[in-house]
Amino acid sequence: MRLRSTTIVILVTLVCLAVLAAQPLRRSIGGVVAGQTSGPEKPEKAQQKEWRQLFNGKNLEGWDVKIRGYALNDNFGNTFRVEDGLLTVGYEKYDSFNERFGHLFYREKFSHYILAAEYRFIGEQAKGGPGWATRNSGLMLHSPAAATMGKDQDFPISIEVQLLGGLGRGPRTTANLCTPGTNVEMGGKLFTPHCVNSKSKTYDGDQWVRVEVEVLGDQTIRHLIDGETVLAYEKPQFGGGNVSGHDPAIKQDGKLISEGYISLQSESHPVQFRKVELLDLVGCMDPKAANYKSYFVRADNTRCRYGRKR
Repeated sequence: MRLRSTTIVILVTLVCLAVLAAQPLRRSIGGVVAGQTSGPEKPEKAQQKEWRQLFNGKNLEGWDVKIRGYALNDNFGNTFRVEDGLLTVGYEKYDSFNERFGHLFYREKFSHYILAAEYRFIGEQAKGGPGWATRNSGLMLHSPAAATMGKDQDFPISIEVQLLGGLGRGPRTTANLCTPGTNVEMGGKLFTPHCVNSKSKTYDGDQWVRVEVEVLGDQTIRHLIDGETVLAYEKPQFGGGNVSGHDPAIKQDGKLISEGYISLQSESHPVQFRKVELLDLVGCMDPKAANYKSYFVRADNTRCRYGRKR
């Protein structure tokens, strides 16, 4: 009787072990338990970020120049140029700056993306440049095309990520917000002051600074330095002042701005960019496609590419 009971216990134990061995390994991976059904598996390739180099390091291919008082693509004084692989803004041929604000427009518009720029200020401000423009430049976002700029228009209607360099005498933040011809919302309320400071640290001298801007259409925009959000706001829209010489028909006050062009600014102080790159957040969101990316936030499945059928 005792032998029979022992045999039964052994058999039951073996059966239990066999059942457990047949079960999938269940462990937590990023909050999902392996073995559970959680949608299509995302291969490593789908998570690899594909940054587009808007500046190719060689020339200004893909960009348009607009300087106040000059026709489109009249690059007066070779203001915008490439030197030693760096996109450079300089004023050696200016006798006086004379409010000849300039902008270098990328020819393609975007809606949802992360823009990154690595910049530094160099040299001395051009003669006749305004005091507020010392060590001052900007990334202009969500603007109309360069071709819509009036000949004497000073700034594109846009959301400006203001880039400032320290003056060696106290705090001076960068990645601030300015709003030529636009407004935004902060905390659910319309925000109408022209500029507001970020919470960044001050960058003195000619050190390189990397700024990133996350733009989600007409919803949210975040400014980041070293991965930290230094300023955030919502609902970019036409409105306000601080722009002149523009076509009034373009500036439809109160209308949200969901997309637009990107430009780099010339405001009288020499500045260089060693990198201008963009991570498009719009694309194919079908996991079966070869070019699916897990970080896309807006679908455009007309871009999907599929492997050939055998």
